[in-house]
Amino acid sequence: MKEERRISNMTQEQLALKTGTKKSFISRIENGKSDIQLSTLYRILEIGLGKKVSFTIE
Repeated sequence: MKEERRISNMTQEQLALKTGTKKSFISRIENGKSDIQLSTLYRILEIGLGKKVSFTIE
């Protein structure tokens, strides 16, 4: 997520504002210090960073 945020030229604060979270939460996720719900991951990646999320279960 950190790399995608950097590619999008966004700060943690900008991403947090866009997705309705806090900068500290984005930081904890990027540093592996926090678990994240799938719905939150979806919101950050698709809404915040404009990426497409898809899952395959085999």
